[in-house]
Amino acid sequence: MRGKGLRFTLAVALIAGMLAGCSQGGNKEGSSSATASDHSGKTEQVTLKVGIFDRGNAPAGYTATENYWTDYVQKNFGDPNNIKVEFVPIPRTDASDKVNVMMSSGDAPDVVFANTSPLTAYGYAKDGGLLPLDDLIEQYGPNLKKYLGPALDSGKVDGVQYSIPGRRVNTGKYENLIRQDWLDKLGLPMPKTTEEVYQTLKAFKEKDPGQTGGGVIPLGFSLTPASIEPIVWSFIEDGLTDEQRYTLSESLGYPLLLPGHKEAVRFLNKLYNEGLMSPDFSLDKDEKQVFQDVMTGKVGMYSDNLGNSFNATPGIAKVLTQNVPGAKLVPTDPYTNNAGKHLKPEYDPTGFFLMVPAASKRGVEAIKYLDWMAQPDVLNTIMNGIEGEDYTLTDGVPYRIESEETSKRMFNANDIAMITQGQDFGSDEKNWAAAAAAVPKEFRDYVVEAYKMSMTDTIRYANFTSPIEAENKYIPTLQDKYDELIVKSIMTKPGDFDKTYDDLLKDYMASGGDAIKQERTEAYAAMKK
Repeated sequence: MRGKGLRFTLAVALIAGMLAGCSQGGNKEGSSSATASDHSGKTEQVTLKVGIFDRGNAPAGYTATENYWTDYVQKNFGDPNNIKVEFVPIPRTDASDKVNVMMSSGDAPDVVFANTSPLTAYGYAKDGGLLPLDDLIEQYGPNLKKYLGPALDSGKVDGVQYSIPGRRVNTGKYENLIRQDWLDKLGLPMPKTTEEVYQTLKAFKEKDPGQTGGGVIPLGFSLTPASIEPIVWSFIEDGLTDEQRYTLSESLGYPLLLPGHKEAVRFLNKLYNEGLMSPDFSLDKDEKQVFQDVMTGKVGMYSDNLGNSFNATPGIAKVLTQNVPGAKLVPTDPYTNNAGKHLKPEYDPTGFFLMVPAASKRGVEAIKYLDWMAQPDVLNTIMNGIEGEDYTLTDGVPYRIESEETSKRMFNANDIAMITQGQDFGSDEKNWAAAAAAVPKEFRDYVVEAYKMSMTDTIRYANFTSPIEAENKYIPTLQDKYDELIVKSIMTKPGDFDKTYDDLLKDYMASGGDAIKQERTEAYAAMKK
């Protein structure tokens, strides 16, 4: 659903044929062995390659592929099974470029992941690019089956298990954040509507409560889903029919064709032309600039991926309070649509979709690895660290111990735990508390509030059970077209907005949007029969 993540997954789908070509004459399901034997009967160590995000946030002395948890995996899984586990870094930003290189060079990891809908796997599987996993899971994945249960079905294509869907415990997607100390200094209430947001941003610019010396940025904004989606979805009009949701949507994730999107962009155009948002947002495609502006005390309000700003890594809220004594960054849910609802997107209850390329000879090892991870004690250790050193247990919830060593150790634990995003403690309230327990103590109440807000008036992307071929074909191009529409429509003069927006939308539709809309309309009609 998310733009940058989607570019990665669809780019991988487009080269599934390469994988299929590489797999001709290769191993079939279950044909690989954990070790290879020489003539003396001794076993030879094999290598299992596992993809992992490189977020560029590793502390000194660590990397995404060499750290406490990669050592833990090797010692506790690799060594006992005579397997060398090699983690392959995939940059979190522009991941599609790296994956393209790996796939085309034949150096794809044995465990490939995508973080969008199960339809991504279809693009691989239809061309023979994925290893079928049914028999492997049956033989080597009892813990996986127990942990994932019926959710495994969402990884099937035409009844065949081609991917393993990780769990997503918390399905909230974004958070909006505001400088409470700025509101207090100006005597302003927390904004509760979009119009009140506008008035608040104007006051931030005119009064400069952060005393930035003219460098104030009322609304921090970047050319990323985390900035765009919370605003554009909040403008989508109430009362959408199922037909609108299915036929006017697409897997890019933005509600471009739904009623209200144009007015959302018009709102952003107004903010830009009045100097109320980041002036160079079009150059900030990885959020680094907006985060830097937040941490140096220039930004009054912005949006982020849920929980990210309060985490110890990258430490946005923490660094802000260190740089600006008295700064208070708090969650807010102010954007409203025509019915006064705080509409926002919500994730499906699945996280990564884990797949084994057909060219891989390590299907057995891949499933063994994921099954080992699905053991409750292993998963708990990876997610929380060492009891007494990294966390204490209160009412069954692990609370993070604040120390430099723990912060270093846990910086990428969630990326290691590929089969889940979050732990399920039995209720939303406990799950939110657990998510909050992993951040510095002073921010925990804010995290709980942000998670609660993220689940208010949510809407999920409308998935079909069969793929939309036009999406696989056109989405990579349309992502660039959408970015162009956003940038040019926001930056144009207000008097030119309608023509600019309409011309860019026409170009978008001619570049594949019409084809997607037509195919989704046909698929909806077939679904309703």
